[in-house]
Amino acid sequence: MIAYILFTVLAILPLFIYLRNPYFLGDLRYAVTAIRIGMRMGKIKKNFSSLLDCFLDRAKKHPEKTFLIFEESSYTYSQADRESNKVARALSTHAQLKEGDTAALFLGNEPQFVWLWLGLAKLGCVASLLNSNIRSKSLVHCFSCCEAKVLIAGADLRGAVEEVLPALREQGIRVFILSDHSDVEGIESLSDKLEKTCDEPLSPQLRANINLKTPALYIYTSGTTGLPKAAVVNHERVWMSSFLQAMVGVHSSDVLYLYLPLYHTSGFLMGLCGAIERGITVVLRRKFSVSNFWNDCRKHNVTAIQYIGEIIRYLCNTPKKDNDKDHKVRLALGNGIRSDTWVDFLQRFGNVRICECYGATESNVGFVNYVGKVGAIGREHFLYKMSSPYALIRYDTEKEEPVRNSRGFCIEVPKGETGLLVGKIGQKTPFYGYAKNKQQTEKKKLRDVFEQGDLYFNSGDLLRIDEEGFVYFQDRIGDTFRWKGENVATTEVADHLLTVDFIEEANVYGVKVPGHEGRIGMAALKLKENTDFDGTAIYQHVKNYLPSYARPRFLRIQDAVAVTGTFKQLKAKLAEEGFDPAVIQDPLFFLEDGKGYVPMTQEILTAITEGTLKL
Repeated sequence: MIAYILFTVLAILPLFIYLRNPYFLGDLRYAVTAIRIGMRMGKIKKNFSSLLDCFLDRAKKHPEKTFLIFEESSYTYSQADRESNKVARALSTHAQLKEGDTAALFLGNEPQFVWLWLGLAKLGCVASLLNSNIRSKSLVHCFSCCEAKVLIAGADLRGAVEEVLPALREQGIRVFILSDHSDVEGIESLSDKLEKTCDEPLSPQLRANINLKTPALYIYTSGTTGLPKAAVVNHERVWMSSFLQAMVGVHSSDVLYLYLPLYHTSGFLMGLCGAIERGITVVLRRKFSVSNFWNDCRKHNVTAIQYIGEIIRYLCNTPKKDNDKDHKVRLALGNGIRSDTWVDFLQRFGNVRICECYGATESNVGFVNYVGKVGAIGREHFLYKMSSPYALIRYDTEKEEPVRNSRGFCIEVPKGETGLLVGKIGQKTPFYGYAKNKQQTEKKKLRDVFEQGDLYFNSGDLLRIDEEGFVYFQDRIGDTFRWKGENVATTEVADHLLTVDFIEEANVYGVKVPGHEGRIGMAALKLKENTDFDGTAIYQHVKNYLPSYARPRFLRIQDAVAVTGTFKQLKAKLAEEGFDPAVIQDPLFFLEDGKGYVPMTQEILTAITEGTLKL
């Protein structure tokens, strides 16, 4: 009888647990993986090894396994090891680089980028990953941030280097270019020197003083506003970022398609470093190509892809084909996918497990949506919160500061409410800040948050956590605007606009209006191919789905919505340009009460600025 009761209890227990928490198995898998990673990190702390050592171990155990596929060439782990040996020896001999020195890499996605980084790591040097799209003042600024002694540039970026060469020479910087020769004074060729250098292994003693806290990289913020900042990434952070692929279930047999820029966290840490930690094959592409994406995946039997920003939307906007589901991709890892696009992608391209995640290069807090809940950027887990304390606090978007109570402390928002994400800064969750930028580093710190003397990292992001523990991105602090006493979340408005059948992309932002408090809504739109703008249809849509204060009063039709190198929408420049039809060449429309969207004219602008037209 007792045995029968026990059997019955055990039989119905899984059902009971599932009814109480349908995500139990996902939570359990996450906990087991997190514990394993924690144990591995503990071993690394006791007996230090860097990700370079992990790469060397892969090259030793699986020398003939393909590491990198690029265009029509492929390289094994062993070949990559030998190529990076050449780099290390050449830079040691010709640039006199040694342990602790910093070298800046200024090139696009190509195998040489990987060889250069590995070679620098073998010398114990720090690599500063410069955005290959920056020029002039921004380039000099980024280079100066990291105090690099050497700049190594791709041959295709020679012009950009020559433009800032006088400033670099003033600082005594050695400049090398990936070319067989250079006839420009102050620029030395590197490719010819690599050809003549032997590929024998280097002594680990060259990097003997490196530890987990030693800087490994400088990675720059994407610069959606102002000049980019150089985030300090140490060896511990490199390891922790590389474990993300393990966390979401990437296996050693997987093939990763990597087209995101290697100068950015997503491409370099989550992509390349994660691939090395897993020991997998990487298909590297110079840049994203919507027309070649699935063909590349089929050609190379890709099983895992990365995405960021608007990438998945671009794929969904391509004409449908009969072979859309003919591929081996099983996993997509990234951040920035909208709920509607998520659903469209799965319906069209098949059973791909999407792992949306949240984090920032310099942040000490992040989330992973390991159960695939559509729309969520992550899920709370008690183990993670124990090791990395964080909170969502009430934020005043008008004063642009956290709300504090009568005792001067911040107020944690209840479940379901939007709040500013802050992560506690401590020994296990440090914030290293930005190189040579104390002001911006201090700006990201919040003091006396919940008690006197505590210190938190200000993420600058407004999030919401629901009753089930799923985390949702709401907006960036600077993007949310206030109109008529109400907060307007740009992402929410954009999501509604994107359901209009002729709108392909929508970038929502707030613009200042003379004589008015706050900012009024405006949207830059890209229309789908072979469609026309229908002001009446949009008006009916926003009227049905958005409160009056959230409806964009101005629309700007663009051929392409401006994005950063990492596919994040640019808002600041658009907000500055405003809605003056004499200045903006793009078609502009104004939401006239009761009529809908009508062409914006100089007369309407005059009426708004003079206050005769009520908004």
